[in-house]
Amino acid sequence: MKDRIFVVGASHGGIDTLSKLVRQLPADFPAPVFVVQHIGASSPGTLPSILSRAGRLPAVHPKNGEIIQKARIYVAPPDHHMLVQRDHIRLSQGPRENHTRPALDPLFRSAPTRTVRRSSVSC
Repeated sequence: MKDRIFVVGASHGGIDTLSKLVRQLPADFPAPVFVVQHIGASSPGTLPSILSRAGRLPAVHPKNGEIIQKARIYVAPPDHHMLVQRDHIRLSQGPRENHTRPALDPLFRSAPTRTVRRSSVSC
């Protein structure tokens, strides 16, 4: 899985399913995981702490320009699209897509297709 990334999208009700997913990942997971959940702009942004408690990988809201690391879960912060650009993360307050920001589509489009496993969680 060298140089792979995993991209996961969830609706607002996907916290339980996301928690079950990260619970199954080992602490030495050889790739970064990017998670976008449709949430409101005023959301308190607690998903990283929920996912960190649920599994062995640290989950964070990345900073704009942060270098991507394996064995880490990156969660799009409220009111920001999260994009993958080579070896770093870009956050954007670009236009809402499907009436939401963050939205799944910008992340999915930015992920290099040769190195990504995409998944959408329906709840």
